[in-house]
Amino acid sequence: MLYSLKSRLITAFVLLFLLSFVVMTLLLFNESRSIIRSYLESSALEKMDEYGSFIDMAQSQMYDFSSLVFNNTLTHEWELAMADPGLSAGERSLTNITFSRFLTQTASNYSIVSSVFLYREDGLRIGMNNEVVYDASFKEEPWYQNFKKRSIRWVPAHLDRDSQQYHNKPVISLLMPIGHFEPGLAKTVMKVNISSSYLLDPLNRIHLGENDTIFLLNERLQPMLSQTEYSLHTDMMNKVDELSVERQKHGVVYTPGQENGSEILVYKKLIRTDWMLVGFVSEADLYGQLFKLRDSIVLFAVILLLVSVFIAIWLSHGITKPLSRLVSAMQYVQRGDFAGAEVRLPAEHSVRNEVGFVTSTFRNMVGQLRSHIQTEFELKLLRQQAEYKALLMQINPHFLFNTLELMSSLAMQKRTDDTVQVIESLGKMLRFSLRLSDDVIRLEEELKYVRDYISILDVRFGDKLHLTLQEEEGLGGATIIKFILQPLIENAVKYSFGHSSEAYVHIRVQREGDCIRLSVADNGPGISAGLMRKLTDQAAYAQLDQILTSRSREIGLGNVLARCRLYYGELFGLRVESTPGEGTVIELILPIREE
Repeated sequence: MLYSLKSRLITAFVLLFLLSFVVMTLLLFNESRSIIRSYLESSALEKMDEYGSFIDMAQSQMYDFSSLVFNNTLTHEWELAMADPGLSAGERSLTNITFSRFLTQTASNYSIVSSVFLYREDGLRIGMNNEVVYDASFKEEPWYQNFKKRSIRWVPAHLDRDSQQYHNKPVISLLMPIGHFEPGLAKTVMKVNISSSYLLDPLNRIHLGENDTIFLLNERLQPMLSQTEYSLHTDMMNKVDELSVERQKHGVVYTPGQENGSEILVYKKLIRTDWMLVGFVSEADLYGQLFKLRDSIVLFAVILLLVSVFIAIWLSHGITKPLSRLVSAMQYVQRGDFAGAEVRLPAEHSVRNEVGFVTSTFRNMVGQLRSHIQTEFELKLLRQQAEYKALLMQINPHFLFNTLELMSSLAMQKRTDDTVQVIESLGKMLRFSLRLSDDVIRLEEELKYVRDYISILDVRFGDKLHLTLQEEEGLGGATIIKFILQPLIENAVKYSFGHSSEAYVHIRVQREGDCIRLSVADNGPGISAGLMRKLTDQAAYAQLDQILTSRSREIGLGNVLARCRLYYGELFGLRVESTPGEGTVIELILPIREE
């Protein structure tokens, strides 16, 4: 059975896909878990280190702000004034307003601080923006009682009713005593608030899996941010309690789970405030994409196996059947029966692969030899026409990009009239250039195209460009190939401005015997002897491959020379005159052909 080519192909395809699937499964599921685990331990701890540095920075700014207010002379003066019973109401009010402005100015230097308040035991509350209120209800707030009785300085995320005028969002607060270091003995408490989202948003961008959660816990292992789902992880909370008393500062712990496999706990302790970063992720969540990939691979492998069997049958049928008929035909040729061999060959259109090529070559060998000369001549003409079209398509976009940049600059400068003029001229040029079927045009059409291009140059360079066009009468009906003057003018303008602050370009069209002379003169830096030899060579030989693949800035001139050489052959002539530092004259000599 395996001696036939068809059976071998089918067996090879099936074994190839089965072997690939088995190897891929072993490599993927035996190595991926260890890679992901190692990545988790390094990447997760690295992300927590970065976030821990962010928390330290935020705490430092809050402490700096609190220290600045605590140690300021104005704060001590305000505290003494509030304790002075002989101070009049007006003086007391003025002192409160002055101190409120100080709080406003100081808080403006700390972008992290959203609001700040000072609370006195007599019920006075002073905030930013001239806020002075007598309301003793704050004494019933849990954060105030915990600070006075238990010296708890950090308040987890909560809605502060006093700061709702600034934003109605949860805040995290730092409490500091004023006038005394002991919270229970201080008569004034400062409450510095920052938005909970300031710390929560960066934390939400740290992910261990698809549905993981990372919590910021304070020294009492309570969530500092608006993360109420922490209480749902009851099993992991006990493990967090054990880790909080250990000396290890960070790590990854794997605990057995119930439904989703192992549970993974990643933690890091923050040294400044004894806070902790704790992340929970299940093994099923961590490897969820891996399991989906496994199922997709299995499904895809089954589909590929079925497709491979079908392709193997189709390929074997398409190869073995024509080969069998070709062998039979060769046997008839061996006996000299060419008619019988031709009958047994497959139809010329039925096989479109290497076997079909061999069969077609066998059938048409004599006929191809007979028509070789005629076919070669036709192919040469077609190739020459295709080369000319390629060069023509290359020159069309050459000026378009500069014109589009000019239109963009004019639009930004709000030069509406100039923009409209450039758009109209560009539209005429594009309408003319899209006539790809017209390789040969009247000279007057080429000059009209040049005048539209000159109008764009006048807008672009203004009085710095001095461009003249001299045309001999009676030549408008002569025909030339299109797009040969505009690239020469573009090069002349470019090199003239590169050499001088003003460009002088003179274009002349005249008749000389049976030829038309098209010359473009400029005041550029001139052409070196080496470049002149290169231009002469391009005029003598149409170096098509070099021009089409060239990325040099002289592509326009080379394109013109190549197209003239392809179309006019030996009748085309080029004359270049150049004086270093003074300018260059390029002259194209074309035979006169009437329309």
